Amino acid sequence: MPKFQDHFSGHATAYAHYRPHYPEALFRALRTAAPEGNVAWDVGCGNGQASIALASHFSRVFATDASPQQIDRAALHSRVRYSVASAEASGLADHSVDAILVAQALHWFDFERFYAEVRRVARPDAVIAAVVYELATITPAIDRQVLRFYRGGIGPFWPPDRAHIETGYRNIPWPFSGVELPPLTMAVEWSLADLMGYLGTWSAVVRYRQATGQDPLPEFERDLTVEWGDPQKKRTVSWPLVTLAGRVGSTELAGSHR
Repeated sequence: MPKFQDHFSGHATAYAHYRPHYPEALFRALRTAAPEGNVAWDVGCGNGQASIALASHFSRVFATDASPQQIDRAALHSRVRYSVASAEASGLADHSVDAILVAQALHWFDFERFYAEVRRVARPDAVIAAVVYELATITPAIDRQVLRFYRGGIGPFWPPDRAHIETGYRNIPWPFSGVELPPLTMAVEWSLADLMGYLGTWSAVVRYRQATGQDPLPEFERDLTVEWGDPQKKRTVSWPLVTLAGRVGSTELAGSHR
């Protein structure tokens, strides 16, 4: 099995604090599409943001992540059972889940082995959805600054699998079909400090610090303040979601996108 790519354990606390939350419409759509709506599996759950939201719509939620540090910092809920496990070997019982969610994580998985695990744990016609977001939109001037930071100084430090996000998951094999989810967007109201906290959770920023012993954020924050204005000013930060969805057992040719 490929070695677990651990890009987030070292800053799990910041990840839990600064990562945005997915829209409620996503979880309602999964509940509607699930054949029975009793049990959901949140794969690569991180700090449990999506797990807690799923618990508002499903009787039980299994939430798994390969990082013990992420699981240790996950928010508790009576209907969520957390466990340290890989996406490819979840430890869940055969045919035990009605809905499967992969939020901002599919690109790290061994696709073939994960899909085999999905078919093992899914009940007939279970729904599966993978969602991902790339760069946020704020204002055109701020967006240009963030894009330069993303591609410039920290560009070489992005893990190769990050490329799947940049292509909107179009190059990821997706052998499930039969479900269409509505267009979805995440949005928050953030100050400049909030945005910088979020940027600090980027895996490339963490790897830059580790490789160089320097922090690229203070200089970038000074540059960005020119466009942001008053650092306390709240601005709308939004991320359109790319969503792949389908039913387990309803398959297309390997390599299909929708």
